[in-house]
Amino acid sequence: MLDRVLRFSISAFMALAGATLMHLASPLLTTFIGTEVLKMDMGIFRMTLMNLVCILVGVVLGLAVGRLTAPYFISTLKRFSAWVEGQLNKMPIHDVIAGAAGLAIGLILAALLGAAFSRIPIVGNYIPVVFSIVFGYLGIRITMTKREDIAGMFDFVPRFLRDLARAREPKEAPQPLPAAEPAVPEKAPDKHYKLLDTSVIIDGRIADIIDSGFVEGTLLIPVFVLEELQHIADSADLLKRTRGRRGLDILQKIRTASKVEVEISSQDFDDISEVDSKLVRLGQMVGGKIITNDFNLNKVSELRGVPVLNINDLANAVNPVVIPGESMRVTVVKDGKEQGQGVAYLDDGTMIVIENGHRYLNATIDVEVTSALQTSAGRMIFAKPRKG
Repeated sequence: MLDRVLRFSISAFMALAGATLMHLASPLLTTFIGTEVLKMDMGIFRMTLMNLVCILVGVVLGLAVGRLTAPYFISTLKRFSAWVEGQLNKMPIHDVIAGAAGLAIGLILAALLGAAFSRIPIVGNYIPVVFSIVFGYLGIRITMTKREDIAGMFDFVPRFLRDLARAREPKEAPQPLPAAEPAVPEKAPDKHYKLLDTSVIIDGRIADIIDSGFVEGTLLIPVFVLEELQHIADSADLLKRTRGRRGLDILQKIRTASKVEVEISSQDFDDISEVDSKLVRLGQMVGGKIITNDFNLNKVSELRGVPVLNINDLANAVNPVVIPGESMRVTVVKDGKEQGQGVAYLDDGTMIVIENGHRYLNATIDVEVTSALQTSAGRMIFAKPRKG
């Protein structure tokens, strides 16, 4: 049905175009065909018989061209529609809305400025068109690029509405919240709360550690961590969006297949903007431990008296210990920071810095361990090519 409508529309447009062109060409044709009959006035819209014949010929030719070219135009239109739909499916809905709003703002500015320049002789009629193209494009690009900054300017609106709703609520005695999702869990010796931060959820290893039974107590997932995960999953950046969705999948796996109890805390701290600071504050309130792989959060939590379980420390603890003089076989994959150095990696991701390893780039060689450096951020091994 849609193909028939498109074919009819294309044929009608071609017929109208053919009739218009032939009508414009009729005075020229009259000079070559000088019969008095064709020059006779028909009395309708001041048309001569030549004008009528030209219009009819133009309609017939336009219909013929339209019927012949309609399949090509329809297939091209379908491909273009599929391409546009595919591009829109790849874009988050926030970007689509931001782009539409930016286009509207750009066109409004173009209309205002174009009206002021439209009276310029010769080029005045074309300036509004140019302004519409330029400002429309700039509006789309700026709003999509600065979407998060623009949205941040209006963060006070939901906060103001929330405060207004709280002010209108009658003051009543606080009711106890359900045990499944406590707003502020009380300190309980048998709970042994473990708070998960965003980085350790996105990392994904925590799910396997929980399944192995090395984590005991109750997992406490703050609502502001969930909001940050959702914000990352809705990001315009493809890498961030993938990481955010992976974090949400890991969190769902922990909630459904975990061997430990999982609670969602609805407690938030409006006076604190940073998620890490909120996590530390909540850890102080519930007397729990923070599970993370963020080195900076690790240090801040320790300074504020909140115990930390760093899964990088756990990974380093179970890694095989290497001692100076031990040999191993590795592949040099890239240059090091210092001149002449080469870099290789173990299967667990441990980086090996090889002295004078540049000459063995992309080659598999035997190296001898000279020293190892192990911190909460990871482990690094220093080695040199083995002689003989």
